[in-house]
Amino acid sequence: MSITTSNLGFPRIGKRRELKFALERFWSGQSHIVTLQDIAAGLRQENWALQQKLGLDHIPSNDFSLYDHVLDTSSMVGAVPQSYEWKGGPVSPETYFAMARGSQGGHDHGACTHHGVAAQEMTKWFDTNYHFMVPELTKGQDFCLGSNKPVEEYREARQQGFDTRPVILGPVTFLKLAKSKDETLDLLSLLPGLLPVYTEILRRLSANGAEWVQIDEPALVLDLDENTQTAFKITYEFFARALPRLKLLLTPYFGALDDNLDLALGLPVAGLHLDLCRAPEQLQTVVTQAPAGLVLSLGVIDGRNIWRADLEAILQRIEPVITQRGTDHLILAPSCSLLHTPVDLELETDIDPDFKSWLAFATQKLEELSILGKAINTGRDSVRSELAAASAAVETRRTSTKIHDAAVKQRLKAVTAQLSQRQSPYPARREKQKSLGLPDFPTTTIGSFPQTEGVRKARAEHGKGALTANAYAALLRKETETSIRWQEEIGIDVLVHGEFERNDMVQYFGEQLSGFAFTKHGWVQSYGSRYVRPPIIFGDVSRPKAMTVEWSAYAQSLTNKHMKGMLTGPVTMMQWSFVRDDLSRDQVCRQIGLALRDEVSDLEKAGIRIIQIDEPAIREGLPIRKAYWAAYLDWAIECFRLSASGVQDETQIHTHMCYSEFNDIIDSIAAMDADVISIETSRSKMELLDAFVTYHYPNEIGPGVYDIHSPRIPPVDEMVGLLRKARKNLDPDQIWVNPDCGLKTRKWEEVKPALVNMVEAAKLLRLEQ
Repeated sequence: MSITTSNLGFPRIGKRRELKFALERFWSGQSHIVTLQDIAAGLRQENWALQQKLGLDHIPSNDFSLYDHVLDTSSMVGAVPQSYEWKGGPVSPETYFAMARGSQGGHDHGACTHHGVAAQEMTKWFDTNYHFMVPELTKGQDFCLGSNKPVEEYREARQQGFDTRPVILGPVTFLKLAKSKDETLDLLSLLPGLLPVYTEILRRLSANGAEWVQIDEPALVLDLDENTQTAFKITYEFFARALPRLKLLLTPYFGALDDNLDLALGLPVAGLHLDLCRAPEQLQTVVTQAPAGLVLSLGVIDGRNIWRADLEAILQRIEPVITQRGTDHLILAPSCSLLHTPVDLELETDIDPDFKSWLAFATQKLEELSILGKAINTGRDSVRSELAAASAAVETRRTSTKIHDAAVKQRLKAVTAQLSQRQSPYPARREKQKSLGLPDFPTTTIGSFPQTEGVRKARAEHGKGALTANAYAALLRKETETSIRWQEEIGIDVLVHGEFERNDMVQYFGEQLSGFAFTKHGWVQSYGSRYVRPPIIFGDVSRPKAMTVEWSAYAQSLTNKHMKGMLTGPVTMMQWSFVRDDLSRDQVCRQIGLALRDEVSDLEKAGIRIIQIDEPAIREGLPIRKAYWAAYLDWAIECFRLSASGVQDETQIHTHMCYSEFNDIIDSIAAMDADVISIETSRSKMELLDAFVTYHYPNEIGPGVYDIHSPRIPPVDEMVGLLRKARKNLDPDQIWVNPDCGLKTRKWEEVKPALVNMVEAAKLLRLEQ
């Protein structure tokens, strides 16, 4: 028998972001739904053909999504909230996208008529930077088949000659990710009504020829209570009784099974996946304890980072496992779906050859799997040159002088606890910051304004050399001044310069820091059509020169109002990058914190008295298991404070966090000691504010009142209602008024009326004092 090679999921976006452009044309009314569906079908076919060409034995289907795979699952099981006016039957594209993006209203969509509904809540997918749409469930939830997508895409693949392994999100993880407005509802109590719908999908897949189905249950690597453990047992015993011939590959990832190992090994499934990149230490324990007939999927290729694998080291690790269990009960796979990596390294034609040789994107990771499979099945001599090339790249990277900077290492050694402390505690700082002269309910925005087609075109032309530096700078100065004059006109209290010069909140800084590298085509999906190109931290980080001071000082010179300096914090800079794996993450983060500390000090010297250091990624960086939270939070908070604490008491430090649950880390959020924190609250109807209220958070808070991830324009009375909720539990002089997040991805025609409404809402609240 030969060892099986498989993939757990491939990027949906297309080599050149074809899905993004197709979606945005459809949303803008420039194309028909049929056109979007045809482009999607072409991307699926391309992905299947690539994986078949590389010789993979198990190729995934239903790993594609027009927006989000969790939203797809909500549609599949008919979990459509009443506000979307779904009448049953197949969930239409209009309803699907209304759940994803909201609807302004006034359009008859056949299956339902949307009267200005908001999008569903969105949050981070475990500890990644991918966002999913949170299922919203109710007591007595009636589940029914609302989408046959897994079966349709399996059939589509078969018709094209591809034998695939369908992928579905498991029912227990689906319920664990869901929310309900009824706090008394135990979501796992809905399992009996959910399982028949899942079983029907599995039955249809089996009837259409599927031999294996991959059921993703990443919740299995979490801390599980007894009820959740019981839910897993009930679920897979139910499936085994209903479909005894269908082989299920239970697929947890992002961590170790640890104390859930016995549970996982006891479930009646044909195969079990192991993430051996996040948790390599679990391999021998699982191999020793796994039943003889259980197929083990070994996740040996890192699905979440872009470094080339040490193939010789992997072979040395798995060869004893092959001797112990034989190849017929083993599968080689990535650690998780390759959704989190760029599509193809070969598109990168302008990067340093040495650096490129250290990297592997999704396509190259599948090539690595193919090489490993051949090495095992036909002998190492059949791939001797490929193995040698991989080993040479690993060694070159380890010894390269491009990675190490003695001055950075020396500065890091000199860090003391005092460097992460402000001069005075918050109450004393607050008194001094009254000199800023701000009203109650001060209004501001999170930083960025819409980047119009003209700005993006100018940036592209400047990058190609078709637009001179002077002409580009002149255009940016004009955009900046226009935005400042408009903010003054509508009465915003604390202004931002709009960040028109910035391509991305991490990339912009990384391009000016040493130790970072960038790609041109290394896009990954953040949510929907929002894609990002994560920087690559390959070496020691330092700041050769000031990064934002010139633009902030220019903007401040145009107005008598306060201008916020805008920076991205060290944890977010690291979390939203592909991080080097030869140095601990806390050391990488401290290096970034020191670099940003220099920038904060220079902004203050330039007369900027309000400086915002965004840290939306603090919570997403939490380890999967709570036992490791304290250690992570200690160094993460230290790194933020290291960046922020070099200023005088009179300088007000803001931070921003979006789409995160704060209840269980509120002590650490308070320990950041920011003078003002702005958070997302509009989608959750101020629910995320509860943690700050219960904790009696002493500093100032900006609970977002405008959901910027939706094109919908919230009316004044809606924003006033949200602020009144906040005022019930917070003092008026604690509350700032702002959107949920930056406005870069929105259009001016959406942003302007929404911000006018926001300013009016703040004025109405002041009148109620």
